[in-house]
Amino acid sequence: MRTAYSVETVRAAERELMAALPAGALMQRAAAGLAAACADLLGRRVYGARVALLVGSGDNGGDALYAGARLARRGAGVTAVLLAPDRAHAGGLRALRAAGGRAVPATDGPAAGRALARAHLVVDGIVGIGGRGGLRPEAQALVRAAEDGGAPVVAVDLPSGVDADSGEVRGAAVRADATVTFGTYKPGLLIDPAREHAGALRLVDIGLGPYLPAEPDVEALQHADVAALLPRPAAESDKYRRGVVGVVAGSARYPGAAVLAVAGALSGGAGAVRYAGPAAEAVITRFPETLVTTGPPSKAGRVQAWVAGPGLGDGAEARQALEDVLASDVPVLIDADGLRLLDPHTVRSRSAATVLTPHAGEAAALLGRSREEVEAARLPPARELAHRFGVTALLKGSTTLIASATHPAVRVNPTGTPWLATAGSGDVLSGLTGSLLAAGLAARDAASAGAYLHGLAARQLGAAPITALGVAEELRGVWRDVSIG
Repeated sequence: MRTAYSVETVRAAERELMAALPAGALMQRAAAGLAAACADLLGRRVYGARVALLVGSGDNGGDALYAGARLARRGAGVTAVLLAPDRAHAGGLRALRAAGGRAVPATDGPAAGRALARAHLVVDGIVGIGGRGGLRPEAQALVRAAEDGGAPVVAVDLPSGVDADSGEVRGAAVRADATVTFGTYKPGLLIDPAREHAGALRLVDIGLGPYLPAEPDVEALQHADVAALLPRPAAESDKYRRGVVGVVAGSARYPGAAVLAVAGALSGGAGAVRYAGPAAEAVITRFPETLVTTGPPSKAGRVQAWVAGPGLGDGAEARQALEDVLASDVPVLIDADGLRLLDPHTVRSRSAATVLTPHAGEAAALLGRSREEVEAARLPPARELAHRFGVTALLKGSTTLIASATHPAVRVNPTGTPWLATAGSGDVLSGLTGSLLAAGLAARDAASAGAYLHGLAARQLGAAPITALGVAEELRGVWRDVSIG
């Protein structure tokens, strides 16, 4: 599992660690890791390579300078472009010059331009994890010159110009090919839009682990974590012991939503799927194993979890069906039309778990914000949804986030792909996650595992247009792959 901590937490841990180490030792550890990563990107051909360092006034600039000194000692031609020459890290600057590197002020346009144009590698050490807002004009000009030169860019700790805590990008920012981060991941490295600026991530262990709290601010599950969550039938299992998920979806206008939600549910680990609604004929035609009824959900038979909302419409029957589901004492997942019909008081008063799965527009409507606000900073809205409604909130999008009212750590799904932005894919995710709920997973785990498998299934289909039903059909294969490691 990847874990990420806020800037405040990281700095507190660094202070404790530095108190136990000789002066400067922590920066040397970071610089060694950064230099090794740069060497890897240069293909181990360090001797004769030209490296340009973009150096600000903070510790990130110091890391870059010390790493540059290490590369210079291995035969690289290293030039540091100093944005604030009088405030550059003095020890790092001495080490670079002693190793044969050189430094030029950013105000010397021709010298800085030549260094960036000729570089085989550019190291971004402009701003550290405490930076707020976009890059200043002088830094923007240097970054543009680096981009024009075409050399790979390595960011120190995180790309300059992005917000380490929220993942926001409020102005111009570095787009790195790789980011070398120290001690632990920072939330912004895992969450869009900042994640898009980070490139490939490399974590350097500097000994921070024992000084970090047990509960991170953000975490991202990996294969082994999801494999441990997936339900497996025991020898005495039958379809009812494995769990039954009920699906309330579809309408005369949108029967396909019911079919897709059921398709996801059938691949989610529960033993049986019940469907209640007006699209029963379409469902049973496509999936004859489904238990169907055209009556109200409360008359459909026993279930261990409900999925409600996809394609439901907004008429009186839809409202009644949703009220019926929310009155049950089992976990309920609400998506799509169900979110628009939601009564916040009813949701907050439920004793059983509730999962909301909005996209950015739906989340904005629930919170009284604009869609742009939600997309610009996804972490705060996800947390607010969870706490305001007392639920597990799965905020869909370029980075899918899972926030819980009962757990401080927000989970980030690492498997998404832009190809999932296609009609009906959310219906499949709802059915899949609801099935995991019925199989016995806690709401946060079901949402996390569902998002992971859903994204992985889309990735398996390749970098090409996909369909929601194609994703559903791929789920069994990725379930098997994750389960066997």
